[in-house]
Amino acid sequence: MATSIPLSSSFSPISRIPGRPKFIFSTLNLNRIATPINSYSNRRFLKKTQLLPSNCSTKRRRVFVLGESDTSVSNDALVGEDSANFDLAKQKITSWVYFTGVLGVVLLILDVVWLDNSTGFGKVFIDSVSSVSDSPEVVMFLLTLIFAIVHSGLASLRDPGEKLIGERAFRVLFAGTSLPLAVSTIVYFINHRYDGVQLWQLQSVPWLHHLLWVTNFISFFFLYPSTFNLLEVAAVDKPKMHLWESGIMRITRHPQLVGQVMWCIAHTVWIGNSVALAASVGLIGHHLFGAWNGDRRLKIRHGEAFDIVKSRTSVIPFAAIIDGRQKLPKDYYKEFIRLPYLAITGLTLGAYFAHPLMQAASFRLHCKKEDRKKLIPISKEEDRRDRPEHIPAKTDRLKGKKTESPENDCTGARKKDRRQEIEAMIDRMA
Repeated sequence: MATSIPLSSSFSPISRIPGRPKFIFSTLNLNRIATPINSYSNRRFLKKTQLLPSNCSTKRRRVFVLGESDTSVSNDALVGEDSANFDLAKQKITSWVYFTGVLGVVLLILDVVWLDNSTGFGKVFIDSVSSVSDSPEVVMFLLTLIFAIVHSGLASLRDPGEKLIGERAFRVLFAGTSLPLAVSTIVYFINHRYDGVQLWQLQSVPWLHHLLWVTNFISFFFLYPSTFNLLEVAAVDKPKMHLWESGIMRITRHPQLVGQVMWCIAHTVWIGNSVALAASVGLIGHHLFGAWNGDRRLKIRHGEAFDIVKSRTSVIPFAAIIDGRQKLPKDYYKEFIRLPYLAITGLTLGAYFAHPLMQAASFRLHCKKEDRKKLIPISKEEDRRDRPEHIPAKTDRLKGKKTESPENDCTGARKKDRRQEIEAMIDRMA
């Protein structure tokens, strides 16, 4: 085996040289002839670690290796990028004005071409899939499967697609195809979440709602690691395939998979029927494939740099930390005290309180007007679940009271007023 000679640059306080080296070059000369690790030149004689991204928050350090030994990287240096790094001073007002305009145009086109039942193709698409089976579980799974094939298929074609039509054009194609399918799948789930067979009923369990609420809230901090740069998502900035390494990536290399599993568990346990289970199986299966496919694509794009990040991280949360492969910085919490995570907190809370509006908006999509009454929730308690009569209301469960009689609260005039109120809201939105 050839002798290896690690040489550190001036950033390193110590230079280690094995005894009796066969040859020694100065660091200056090495810098002139060294090539990056992902270069296609001869790597057997001299290797240099890939230069760190400009947005890395840790101290840079170059490590050179002579001979045939494996590439060595300082444990305190990031090979990947610093996730959720948002520098407000570098933002341009014109870019965000452009982003706002693009977002408005996209939503307008989405409504006219897909969502509006009179002009769009969304209802035709839902009706076509629904004609395959009368089972809402089968339709729910098929919608998830169609979205997964299109979304992951286009993601796999990203490299040749960007070479053919450019990064921005491919992002528009990717988003313009995936977004309508995602919206239709979500709308169908909202409208049919209480269909199917009731498998269990756990809503009367004390504090279960609070536990699942916290689980769902935390899941959103895992779900969106690659959408921090909204300007790239909207193709205002040139989209890039990022190799994230800090923040949530230290806990798991595939946070979107972990977040989706948490979201599915929380909603399936609470709803407890076959439709929710079918949706969860489809979503988790799609994200499991996405995790494998994502690693494959990052390996192709980033080469040995991805191998280094992979060796420091894990798919299972906290596994790399427990194994000692991931060393958390002392100020690790600072990687979460950033504007993107603050925005996620606000949006998650807003989405929770906006659930009634989301449900009311879903009622007018992809369904006939005469069928809307079947989907309208009668009360706040039944909006969460069409609970049987023996299940106490939420207020009584919290106070420890006995089950209220069917004549109270959910029948008679209040029930009729609730229907009329939501029907009026839908008519105004239509």
